[in-house]
Amino acid sequence: MKALSVHFFTATGAVFAILAMLAAVDGKWSLMFLWLVVAFAVDGIDGPLARRYDVARNAAEFDGVLLDLIIDYLTYVFIPAFALFKSGLLPGWTGWFAIIVITYASAMYFADTRMKTKDNSFSGFPGCWNMLVLVIFAVEPNFYISLFLVATLALAMFLPLKFIHPVRTERWRKLSLPMALAWTFFAGWAAWVDFHPESWAHWGLVVTSIYLVFVGIVQQIVPERRG
Repeated sequence: MKALSVHFFTATGAVFAILAMLAAVDGKWSLMFLWLVVAFAVDGIDGPLARRYDVARNAAEFDGVLLDLIIDYLTYVFIPAFALFKSGLLPGWTGWFAIIVITYASAMYFADTRMKTKDNSFSGFPGCWNMLVLVIFAVEPNFYISLFLVATLALAMFLPLKFIHPVRTERWRKLSLPMALAWTFFAGWAAWVDFHPESWAHWGLVVTSIYLVFVGIVQQIVPERRG
């Protein structure tokens, strides 16, 4: 029952996804991101619970990996792409380019059996578009900068670049996990204050985002010390 309850908990992400989508359709971007942050938190919690209660053995009638991927595609890819397009932050052809590239590249990446590395990190950018789009909403950079970030990260999905999993990547986890928790806090804060331009949450988002994007690549460059 404990293992089965983990699947039930994971499935709540689908509910938060549809609540986020309803908010997005109404143009309530702050509310949309609040629901996506809740879904992000669920995604961070269910993995350790799934491993603790060995859901693959004790609740094998449900495929937890497939369930997680379905919800992740909705909350990490589909809804953020929709918001980026409808918000007007990428006007004209740039918006069309972004939603096509984001949704298509992510579909291929999520189906790629080589996405995980030996240390439980990701090979290539793991399609965390919810994080990028939230930062774009908060900072509102020039649309050419946003377009460049979208194109670069889409390409990075298929390059041999390492991106950490804050919970499962053991190397530097004592720093990476607090950074991921801090990002979640700043994301919720930024959405709560309706992305007020003077909010300190924006600086926190930028700093934690830069760390989470580049720390895996730094690990590739800096060899690990063997004790």
